[in-house]
Amino acid sequence: MSGRYSGLDAFLRQGKAALGKGPVAMVFCEDQTEVDTTLRHHIQCGFHCVIGFMSPHITLASDVERRVHRVDYDLGADRAVPDAVNRVNDAGLGTWMFWCYNAEYLFYPYCETRLIAEMLTFHAEERRSAMLTYVIDLYPGSLTRFPNGVSLDDAWLDRSGYYAQARSDPARHNHPHERQLDFFGGLRWRYEEHIPEERRRIDRISIFRAKAGLKLRESHLFSDEEYNTYACPWHNNLTAALVSFRTAKALKRNPGSSFDIDSFRWHNSVPFEWHSRQLLDLGLMEPGQWF
Repeated sequence: MSGRYSGLDAFLRQGKAALGKGPVAMVFCEDQTEVDTTLRHHIQCGFHCVIGFMSPHITLASDVERRVHRVDYDLGADRAVPDAVNRVNDAGLGTWMFWCYNAEYLFYPYCETRLIAEMLTFHAEERRSAMLTYVIDLYPGSLTRFPNGVSLDDAWLDRSGYYAQARSDPARHNHPHERQLDFFGGLRWRYEEHIPEERRRIDRISIFRAKAGLKLRESHLFSDEEYNTYACPWHNNLTAALVSFRTAKALKRNPGSSFDIDSFRWHNSVPFEWHSRQLLDLGLMEPGQWF
């Protein structure tokens, strides 16, 4: 299934039927960088419907064009991403959904042999309606060869340096939220002087089941606090990882940081193997009770 739509209103009028069977992936394409590989990756994960939100000027490979619902969309507008997620949520109640940006790739436990729908079936059986994903920064080993901060063939990540802090609840006199933490690490931690404080977290609720009244906030958290938890009260649950070149790309594109960074590599850098086993071994996602 595919199609091209002049905007989100047009998609929700003409293509809404595609939301009837999930899971649905929403990919927000901020520029041309790795758009085709991002969309292909999530098609291969087994998403029934993949929606690409992008400028009309972005080009797609023919094989991708045939399999994606392309929506012309202004990602520079205020609240562009949460507004789109919330409107698709309202149109696809009960459907599992996922969202990410271009040059970000979802990995979940055993994704090489199991489809996303299999994982979400198990997750739903555990009475979970959302899944925590850690955004793990990728970066090229050589900025001389890849000055834009992106290379799938020379991708590296930090093997350590990740940590969590209690997430305070202003509605409860800043007492910690139950089963919620703020997670930090990667390039956003190592180059925090170039990252606004509100954008330093690496946790994102990028997988969720649509329901009436649910709202995604600009903080990448949802209006339903249970959606923001990392596990149920009884045991650990599945988590996933989004390996992402987005921070590296931004640090090299921004004149205020680009000239301060000659290399993203440090003593805790390791090549990324593009396999879920590496992320599991590094503790960057959790299989929970799924074996």
